[in-house]
Amino acid sequence: MFDYPYLVELLTPGTPDYDKNDAAFTRFAERYQTAIEAGYGVSVPDNPMGRPRIDLLQTLDRCGLEVHPEQVVMNLNTFHLKDELDRILGKSAEAKLKYILVVRGDGGPLLPKLDPGSIGGSLSVATSIDLIRYINKQYPDFVTGAAFNPYKKPSFELDRLKKKIDAGARFTVTQPVIGRDPNVDMLRTMETTVVIEAWMSKNIDLLYKSVGKKRDGGAEDYDPVSNLKRLRESYPGWCVYLSMLSFKTDWREMLRLHL
Repeated sequence: MFDYPYLVELLTPGTPDYDKNDAAFTRFAERYQTAIEAGYGVSVPDNPMGRPRIDLLQTLDRCGLEVHPEQVVMNLNTFHLKDELDRILGKSAEAKLKYILVVRGDGGPLLPKLDPGSIGGSLSVATSIDLIRYINKQYPDFVTGAAFNPYKKPSFELDRLKKKIDAGARFTVTQPVIGRDPNVDMLRTMETTVVIEAWMSKNIDLLYKSVGKKRDGGAEDYDPVSNLKRLRESYPGWCVYLSMLSFKTDWREMLRLHL
């Protein structure tokens, strides 16, 4: 699984762009093709930060782009109505998409909430565990993955991950990690393929804010390229998820240097 060194995160255009901003789709298409042609994977978030975006399949169709089943990971969260959720999953199955990273999601006032009972959940809110179980039961051809947050209490987060694996998750993507992390090290013994996330922006404060981590000495003079090197050395052979990668410069040579 993931027989390439990097998963490149790409954002689809926002929903207001669909009818009036061809440049946003052109930009996505160029970045998508660059990553695919470099031999890397592509991961596409689902309405990150609670901001509505056009879904992956609609974006690929609008851009006239091919789905590459072994290189594309669609993210899917619980902030969809049931009909919309099944529409996305049905279209993805027809397109022969293979990998789905399932997350709880950021939510927000602009997004609907999924009725947990509609996917077999028993709590007051739909969880990623519920959604992983639902997809594996109703759409068994997909390979589902789960998220792991090393900044939360290890006993809690590891127990959650075990439940996600029991629900059918076969791969795990960590939150962005700074250097070697003891909680990530514990994943070596679990029955899951681990993808470790690297924060490729110098704005380390944004990372800390997004994962709920207090600012510490690691925030001083943070160098994303140096951190990528440390991660490659600490976790040899693991696929690295590249978030916040800038496309303003040609990053391909830099990535090759750290294989």
